[in-house]
Amino acid sequence: MNPLDWARTVDVLGYPLACLLILVESAGVPIPGELLLLAAGAWAATRQHSIALVILTGFLGAAAGADAGYVLGYRGGRPFVEQFGNRFRIWSSMLAGMARMPFWRFQLFSAIGALGWAVAIGAAGYFLGSNLDLLESIARSIGAGGLVILTLIALVLFAARERAARPR
Repeated sequence: MNPLDWARTVDVLGYPLACLLILVESAGVPIPGELLLLAAGAWAATRQHSIALVILTGFLGAAAGADAGYVLGYRGGRPFVEQFGNRFRIWSSMLAGMARMPFWRFQLFSAIGALGWAVAIGAAGYFLGSNLDLLESIARSIGAGGLVILTLIALVLFAARERAARPR
């Protein structure tokens, strides 16, 4: 029996799956799309894949998801948002649909935003993946204690940001 080749499986299914999950996130469901695209970028760098594939993955997922959110808002309107809105994180596309913003205008601005997001996050992941040796060297230099301190600082900053974003 042949063992499953995980690297090849991720090579084949990883980008379409990342695109689908980014689409779901961009439609409003809270999934960490940024982390997915960062991971896709790092994977692409380590596997010598094209950065263009990563950017395309992020762009298509984000743009299609925004369109889905627009349609939900357009067709479902306020009753949909009142009934299901607490399950969603991203509202801008739904609000644009609810407000009956002209679709092609929405599409233009949405596509520009999706492309900028995909380029920035995808390139950051690709850069990280291309510099794993440097990151490992830095991690060894600061040691386990330093990594723990950096992780704690990141968690405190994240918690503070989340707390500040909560409605009062």
